[in-house]
Amino acid sequence: MWFGGDYNPEQWPEKVREEDVDLMLRAGVNLVTVGVFSWGLLEPREGEYRFEWLDRTMDRLGEAGIGVALATPTASPPPWFTLAYPDAMPVTADGTRLTHGSRDTYDVCAPAYREASARIARALAERYAGHPALRMWHVHNEYGSWSHSDHTARAFRDWLRRHHHDLGRLNEAWTTAFWSQHYSEWEQILPPRATQYLPNPAHVLDFRRFLSDEMLDHFLDQRDVLREVRPDVPVTTNLAFGDWVPVDPWRWAEHLDLVAVDDYPSLTGQGGAEQTAFAADLARSWAARVPGGGRPWLLMEQAAGVTYTGELTRPKSPGETVRHSLAHVARGSRGAMFFQWRASRGGAEQWHSGMVPHAGPDSRIFREVCELGSLLPRVAEASEAEVVADAAVTWDPESWWALGSPSLPSRSVDYLESVRQVHRVLWRSGRTVDFVRPDRELPRVPLLVVPALYLLSDAAAERLARYTEGGGTLVVTYLSGLADPSGTVRTGGYPGALRDLLGVRVEEMYPMFAGETVGMDLGMVREEVTTWSEHVHLAGAEAVARYAGGPLDGFPAVTRRRYGAGEAWYVSARLSDRGLGRVVSEAAGTGPFPEDGLDVVRRVGPDGAWVFVTNHDDRPRRIDPARLGLGPDAVDLLSGASAKGLNLPGGGVAVLRGHPVTG
Repeated sequence: MWFGGDYNPEQWPEKVREEDVDLMLRAGVNLVTVGVFSWGLLEPREGEYRFEWLDRTMDRLGEAGIGVALATPTASPPPWFTLAYPDAMPVTADGTRLTHGSRDTYDVCAPAYREASARIARALAERYAGHPALRMWHVHNEYGSWSHSDHTARAFRDWLRRHHHDLGRLNEAWTTAFWSQHYSEWEQILPPRATQYLPNPAHVLDFRRFLSDEMLDHFLDQRDVLREVRPDVPVTTNLAFGDWVPVDPWRWAEHLDLVAVDDYPSLTGQGGAEQTAFAADLARSWAARVPGGGRPWLLMEQAAGVTYTGELTRPKSPGETVRHSLAHVARGSRGAMFFQWRASRGGAEQWHSGMVPHAGPDSRIFREVCELGSLLPRVAEASEAEVVADAAVTWDPESWWALGSPSLPSRSVDYLESVRQVHRVLWRSGRTVDFVRPDRELPRVPLLVVPALYLLSDAAAERLARYTEGGGTLVVTYLSGLADPSGTVRTGGYPGALRDLLGVRVEEMYPMFAGETVGMDLGMVREEVTTWSEHVHLAGAEAVARYAGGPLDGFPAVTRRRYGAGEAWYVSARLSDRGLGRVVSEAAGTGPFPEDGLDVVRRVGPDGAWVFVTNHDDRPRRIDPARLGLGPDAVDLLSGASAKGLNLPGGGVAVLRGHPVTG
């Protein structure tokens, strides 16, 4: 179990660096990431390397038995690079060339930047490949910087040639007959820069795909250098999460030896617990579904002791750092890492948290860090056990990107929130979720939910049909199947590629104004629909719920169709969490722990079973091992006590080990 965080000794005097190692040993730290933002010190002038401070750092950590994830510092080029290669700075969509003064000031398509990145990676590899403290290579940091420069334009056109092969296919995919956008020469195509009105959504979608691939190429350039010098050391990069990140994690995971992710929940309490489970399930799924075999994954960054809400920095409640970390470990993370080891005194992130906060080691945050460091070794035995999922949800970054288009019928559409809501109601019903790629074979879980899967290929639609025909329960929400992978709308009625499977035909969409609601009868419960509704016709399905009031009064709102040995459900409206939970419950039944606030994750291996139980509620819960599928010999690894009759206090965590039983 890796435990530690980003370490920036170059920001501190020697006395503090000496104290750091003692505190790391006290906390149980066994891995730190070094050098992420150190390019300006490692190469103060072009071709002139200064490694002395890093030599001392590597030696000091190695002598203490602390491993190093040695980073290439290419996320922050130094000032000399900016002055020497101004054309390698990023260019915004409106044509503004950015200057040095922050991080991520680079154009990933600029030849000078690519060459400088490979050179610093090779210099680090040749100097430290044999160092005993080296545990892994950490390339770059949070890929996601955009540029619309001339360098980008040339690279984009090359990418388009490879993917569309000729201009005829590109013009067809982009529907360039509209608004006189037909291209007759490749040189006419530019990145989607600022323009008069709405951009072409297919153009924008392809540009995001291109950026993901181009940044991946930058990663692979460095990875190949590092592997050439030291092929047996794993190489990773930390994947960030947000709508500003044009990265497809499904594709990137195939090229990482370890899938590393950063997670910063924006909510506190149970909301933060739900966000944590969501991020961990995503990361595990990205890693597990690599073609040809899965990858391990690691929580590379999180905040120690605080939550960043977007408006303020709020201290986490007592024990929340431990709970969030163990929620990731429960779902497969090979440890828990933080940004950063020691909170900085200055700089743009001087108020970012640290494992050692500004208050120093005599603080609640550091005491909880030490507590976590003592707990992780106790659960390491579960690290190879498989996480047992009983539901799956589709995750498609390209549909997320496409649904960001301003030309959609409603700008209130939010792909991320649609997926989060589905995961949230499944989490509250006690289910553990796998995320799946719609373009790959689907797992044999009893329940598969498809939220807002806007882009859908014919092959992916056929996979969903086979899943249902084979006995699965499929629940599809509005905005799914409407367009092909190019973003071209499928005509004949919505939901396009899924009409026949679902047995419905949507004639019109009825997006709703802010504050507008319409009723829906869900059994004995009346639901108030917001944001989205649709005019649905039955074409083989039956109505499970109907709209009540408004222009859609009496029309189907939720439908069900028997399909082979399974069922296909369609939800045409934006429901509340309670309403969606009722639909999912009726479709597939509730999980073993329907109580809000209790998180249960099961893991099974050849030598036994482990159940991670976290009580996010304030009230204590009595835990029955038999109900969790464990025999009477089950014990709690964290306390060492028998699990029989375990009383888990509010905010408590238990990791139960035992032999699995059935029935």
